[in-house]
Amino acid sequence: MSNHVLSLSDVDIFQMDNLILKDVNLNIDKGEFVYLIGKTGSGKSSLMKTLYGDIPLKKGKGSIVDFDLARLRESEIPYLRRKLGVVFQDFKLLTDRTIQDNLKFVLKATGWKNKTEMQDRIDTVLDKVGMKTKGFKYPHELSGGEQQRVAIARALLNDPELIIADEPTGNLDPQTSVEIMEVLQTINKNGNTILMATHDYALILKYPSKTLKCDDGEVFEVVQKTV
Repeated sequence: MSNHVLSLSDVDIFQMDNLILKDVNLNIDKGEFVYLIGKTGSGKSSLMKTLYGDIPLKKGKGSIVDFDLARLRESEIPYLRRKLGVVFQDFKLLTDRTIQDNLKFVLKATGWKNKTEMQDRIDTVLDKVGMKTKGFKYPHELSGGEQQRVAIARALLNDPELIIADEPTGNLDPQTSVEIMEVLQTINKNGNTILMATHDYALILKYPSKTLKCDDGEVFEVVQKTV
C-alpha cells in the first residue's frame, strides 16, 4: 500500500479558465513536514484550494488521503475535509461563541453525538496546543497567537491524516510565529503530516524541512540553501 498521503501527477491547476500551475508532480508521505513557498500570486493558494476541494481538478491525476481529486463529487467534499485539518491565516473562528463552543460546533457538524466523548476530545486538542484553560473565553478575548492555537486545535479534532496550513503565521509577530511553529513541530513529531504554505523564510531556516516552491507556473523542490 502506498505511503503517500498526497500524490499529484501531471496536474494542471486552473482558476476559472486561467492556467495557474502546469505539470505539477509531487508526493507527500505520512509523517512529513513540507513547506510550500512562493511569491504572492504564484499559485500557492490555488494549489491549496485544489487539495481541499475548493477548486476542481480538471487535468492530471491527484490523490489526497485516499480521495481521487479528479473524480471528487461535491457530495464527497465534507468527507474529504473530515480527513484533512485546514488552518487559515485569519483563524476563521466563530466570534459569537466561546472556544469550547467553536470546537463543539465542528464536532457536531462532522457527526459526533456523545457529549462526554465530545468534551474529552475538545479537552485533548486544547491541551495539545497549550489552551486547555482558555476554553471558556471568546475569540476577541484572546491574542492573535492564542486564536491561531485554537485554530490548530480545531484542525486536530477529527485526527486528520494531513494538516494543510495556509500562511498560519501570516498575521503574527515574529515571536508569536515561533511559538506557533513550535506547536506545529510538536504535532508533526506526534505523527501528523503537515503541508504549510508560508512567506516566512526565517522560520524555514530555523526549522528546516522539505520545501516546495511555486514559481513561473511550476512547482518544484528546492534545496534549503536556495530558499
